[in-house]
Amino acid sequence: MKLRILLTLAIACALCVWTLPTTQAAENELEIGSKAPPLDIEHWIQDGNGNFEHTTDLEAGKVYVLEFWATWCGPCIAAMPHLAEIQNQYRGEGVRVIAITYETVDEVNDLLAQKNQELGKTFEQITSAYSVAADPDESVHRAYMDASGRSGVFPTTYIVGKTGKIEWIGHPMELDQPLEAIVKGTWDREAYKKELKEQEQFEQNMQRIAMLAGAGKFDNALKLADQQLETVESEQLKKQWTAVKNSLKLSAGQLDEEVISFYRSEIKAMKGDAYAIGRFGYSLYDKIQQGAEVGPLASDALAAIDREVKDAEDDLKPLLFNTAALLNDALGNLDAAIEAQQAAIDSSSNPRQQERMGRFLTELQEKKAAK
Repeated sequence: MKLRILLTLAIACALCVWTLPTTQAAENELEIGSKAPPLDIEHWIQDGNGNFEHTTDLEAGKVYVLEFWATWCGPCIAAMPHLAEIQNQYRGEGVRVIAITYETVDEVNDLLAQKNQELGKTFEQITSAYSVAADPDESVHRAYMDASGRSGVFPTTYIVGKTGKIEWIGHPMELDQPLEAIVKGTWDREAYKKELKEQEQFEQNMQRIAMLAGAGKFDNALKLADQQLETVESEQLKKQWTAVKNSLKLSAGQLDEEVISFYRSEIKAMKGDAYAIGRFGYSLYDKIQQGAEVGPLASDALAAIDREVKDAEDDLKPLLFNTAALLNDALGNLDAAIEAQQAAIDSSSNPRQQERMGRFLTELQEKKAAK
């Protein structure tokens, strides 16, 4: 039961627009505003087709995007084309992108030789726009990742500004806006640092709420969520706490007009995003399995799935139909569940997926026959 509740809370947070990377400034040596350490790099593998010199000291007046990655990290590999775009976009504006891994040169070269099927290029060709380095003695990782409390969090990107100080820490796919502001000189470092602190407090309070909810103390959890809604200043955090509060109320069986209105607004905002609709539908199914009453929200979710599934990407259609089958089964609509599950199987081109979904279809058919 606790695991299910924690999953529910995680889904509630996922409905928020974005989250900030966190640091524990009081405990970490490296934080926003700290002087960036030198780059004690062992091996330079890519140098931007000869456009960049190997460097140790970060030059004043230039901006550095330092990405810490690993060959086994899917999101790191997915970010490579974006980093190349960033480097090309800012090539003439004193910006340098350097990707650093703690792995060996052989491990990096093995990956670079592989082909990105979507782009039709090898990863060596993709990353040739920027600098790639291997630092197997982990000296740079200790100076940055360990010092900022992000050891093991891949990918992590640091932007070092023109004064040689850390301006931003986060995911490489989210660096566009801060990088633009840093290059233009409009970046508000102190405001960002404040946002990080607020987000850290949010996550600490979320841990408390998860413990309270896991112990069945929903009233106490809701009280804490209400307190945060009254005290936080950030509009984004207010949205996050609103999502948490409504998720808690739904899990606690407090299905009132506030909850229904909130989730209907969420469904409306998800229009055109089949993945988000499918994820939301499954979260409702999970709540039903916990014993929560979701009222008209299940029908709303089913209608949204029906609206999105036709134009959804092919790999999403089986999952959307399957979610519809799960919801209909939970609501006792066996005929609709069987129809949706058959559609899930028919829309799949993966034999293993078809087999797994076929087992659930058989369960539904047997359940109907037993009635």
